[in-house]
Amino acid sequence: MFKALVLTQQEKRTIANVCQLPESDLPEGEVLVNVDYSSLNYKDGLAITGLGKIVRQFPMVPGIDYVGTVAESKDERYQAGDKVILTGWGVGENHWGGMAEKAMVKADYLVPLPTNLSEDKAMMIGTAGLTAMLCVQALQQAGITSDMGEILVTGASGGVGSVAVTLLAQLGYKVVACTGRVEQNQDWLQALGATEVMDRSVMEADGRPLEKQRWAGVVDTVGNKVLANALAQINYGGAAAICGLAGGYQLPTTVMPFILRGVNLLGVDSVACPFEKRTKAWQQLAELLPASYYTDACEMISLEQVPEYAAQIVKGQVKGRVLIKL
Repeated sequence: MFKALVLTQQEKRTIANVCQLPESDLPEGEVLVNVDYSSLNYKDGLAITGLGKIVRQFPMVPGIDYVGTVAESKDERYQAGDKVILTGWGVGENHWGGMAEKAMVKADYLVPLPTNLSEDKAMMIGTAGLTAMLCVQALQQAGITSDMGEILVTGASGGVGSVAVTLLAQLGYKVVACTGRVEQNQDWLQALGATEVMDRSVMEADGRPLEKQRWAGVVDTVGNKVLANALAQINYGGAAAICGLAGGYQLPTTVMPFILRGVNLLGVDSVACPFEKRTKAWQQLAELLPASYYTDACEMISLEQVPEYAAQIVKGQVKGRVLIKL
């Protein structure tokens, strides 16, 4: 038997309960993992509360990421005792996820845990950290260097945003953190490395197709008007790495930033990211994140506390990363 958070649906309402399940209930897969830690992400919050159409088949164990130890493997790439990380691939959405003491998964979905990274730190990084690293890499690959000007990070108080602020600061960029909770989080974001903290409301007003140039680059987790205004303010030849839609999936903008200023829009996906790209990102994360990140930007909870925190994260009331100890 193993403990798991199980989502069921009753009269179109999603119900979350911690249950004891037999190992025989696990879905098909090639690798059985004893899960050490998972984490709570915005998408997990939508799934657990039922506020987003994330889960389409029930019962479901949520959790889009986890880290643990291989118990059994039918794939020669992994042996019992290996430490592995899983992020993405629809796990926690259409395949049982990481909010359980055991998980069964395809070997292709896993990557080895870097030798210089502990299990708990891996999930303090999690899907959010991986996504942030991919955004930073996308800006670097687009030629955005630290001497070109300020980098705007939207949704900076969230998981992706807070890691992006930390990584960019570690790499020598001048970072402006945009958040809807300035009073609560200004000191914290500046401790992570932001040189300035600005209120999200400034970026939510109706703007013009082109505004005064300010940003060398943008990491956007919000979308909608926030992204539209950021694009209108990007310097000639700049770029925006986009990975989220916390403010909505619409993008009310024009072609002007792209055809008059040569702005590049860089879509970043961490769900189906190829193995080589994932492993490189994880290695960079292990090397770049300072020790202070793991104490200043993370909170640890139990499986029983997850529904409460899920309700908070979808309301924008969770700061940084939430680690779940299994």
